Amino acid sequence: MFGYFIYYIIALLIYATYQPVDAPLMAPFTVFLLFIALTAAFTLLTRVVFSRIESQIGKTSSQSLDHRFQGALTQQSIIAVAVYAINIYELNLGFFLRDFSLLRAIPTLEALVFLLLFIIYMTIIWSLAHGAHHKIYRTGLSRLQYVFSNISFSIPILLPWLVISISADFIRILPFEAPRTFLDSTGGQISYFFFFLVVIAVMGPALIQKFWGCTPLEAGPTRSRIAALCDMAGMKYRDIMLWPLFGGNMITAGVMGLIRRFRYILVTPALIRHLHPVELDAVIVHEIGHIKKKHLLFYLFFFAAYLILTFSVLDLMLYGLIYLEASYGLLPENGGGSATLISISAGLLMILTFLIYFRFIFGWFMRNFERQADAYALQVMGFARPLISTFEKIAETSGQAPDRPNWHHYSIAERIDFLIKAQADPSAIVFHDRRIRKGILIFLAMVLLFGWLGYGLHFGKTGDTINASFAGAIIEHRLKSEPDNPDLLQFLGDIHYQAEAYKKAEIAYRRAIDIDPDHVRALNNLAWLYATCPDVHMRQPDHALDLALRAAALSTESHVLDTLAEAYYVNGDFKNAVAVGEKALDAAGENYAYYRDQLEKFTTAARK
Repeated sequence: MFGYFIYYIIALLIYATYQPVDAPLMAPFTVFLLFIALTAAFTLLTRVVFSRIESQIGKTSSQSLDHRFQGALTQQSIIAVAVYAINIYELNLGFFLRDFSLLRAIPTLEALVFLLLFIIYMTIIWSLAHGAHHKIYRTGLSRLQYVFSNISFSIPILLPWLVISISADFIRILPFEAPRTFLDSTGGQISYFFFFLVVIAVMGPALIQKFWGCTPLEAGPTRSRIAALCDMAGMKYRDIMLWPLFGGNMITAGVMGLIRRFRYILVTPALIRHLHPVELDAVIVHEIGHIKKKHLLFYLFFFAAYLILTFSVLDLMLYGLIYLEASYGLLPENGGGSATLISISAGLLMILTFLIYFRFIFGWFMRNFERQADAYALQVMGFARPLISTFEKIAETSGQAPDRPNWHHYSIAERIDFLIKAQADPSAIVFHDRRIRKGILIFLAMVLLFGWLGYGLHFGKTGDTINASFAGAIIEHRLKSEPDNPDLLQFLGDIHYQAEAYKKAEIAYRRAIDIDPDHVRALNNLAWLYATCPDVHMRQPDHALDLALRAAALSTESHVLDTLAEAYYVNGDFKNAVAVGEKALDAAGENYAYYRDQLEKFTTAARK
């Protein structure tokens, strides 16, 4: 069930990494037919898969049916992700929404449209799986209830993304420059993300419990018993809620909320109906253990650390992709194919990183935190039998195989075995706590390491050096097939200039000008190099002025005029420097402050 969270996030990543094409390769009607055919084929396959399982009911054991049903859900969910990716990357469905101005103004709405498409595919799975689910698990849920329960349980995972994205969209359409500038900066994005992540983590439970249709547990012996346990443990909370998960037929409980004002204890009707009071006590103490052991706080930090990972590891992976392309020419020569392949590769890298991080690293912590909460319940209760009998009832009433593997929990059999072992030998709990502490320390060390790498890549000279190296390698590779391309030579000169390889920059600019004497950018940039080069031996004021005049005769852009003004300035012609500097300031759009400072420099020199 928790696996659906991962599928939704992967769907978002697929959409987020898609680079829109200028024009689709297929006609709209062809795209429409392929979309319908693909969806129909997926629907037919899903029907066949679950019909086969349904035909085996009564012919094989319930545990075998449970394994097959859960495996089929996983298989079809993965296929749904693949079909969705084909719609995005191959059919380019996003291209056909480009004319909707509202979607262009608020990109999150377009993302929601495509997320709805993925939810439709998942709804097909749940709808066609209902027959087998109803007969295997005997929940009594109608098809509509089963589908709605799956959707309502999974959708809240999208709440952080929705709030963060839609808020950013509205900030960008507001008529205020400062918030947009802040949001577009790296530091601004990090601050914005962390602020909303904390706000959502703190206040989100209040929205989630309403979305799930939770209602306050009525006064009575059960509520009094739960309240007494929380008071005894010193755990404050907002309310105790009845959780109608899957029609209230699942034996489970939960706790959510970092602070008392927004903390809720959730219990399902089946939990109250099937468990003896002492078993209910064990379950509630288990949930209290999550709070006492600070698991929810760690989960918040774990999500925040993902930002650090994406700022470092993903960049390193993309650098590797670029290096392979630059060194071996793995990407197609045509721009469209190259862009598509880079987009797909970047998406796959993000999905792979996400899966490793959440499915395996996060999954390890979740499993061991659950075991730690089990151990806490054992220590408080003094004996393991109530929790063990609860697990046995879960297996009996749900039809779930006790040994069914679970990425976010240990299997029921494994949890029972640990409780038996820990009751016989309490040192097992000490060993497990030590294991978790060691895991957290290793995780923190890795976060610090990747944070240091990310800082160096984005804010330090290391990142500039790597960027220049890879960009230079790409252009050098392209120049092998296009040796007379003046644009590539000019770009190469810019890269060498930024890397302070001024002689190489001069050679590249001169080659570009030899091929195209009217290449404005090459003329302008070489003029700037000759006028301002930090290596004084490279400066040639006369040549700088000649090149700048040629560039200015071809373009009146502000940066071209600024170069000409600088060339006049270094040649001692301050009057012309002021005159051209004024024109550069008048033509300035961005960097107005820079051109104003330049003009002040020229004016001051003229006065003296």
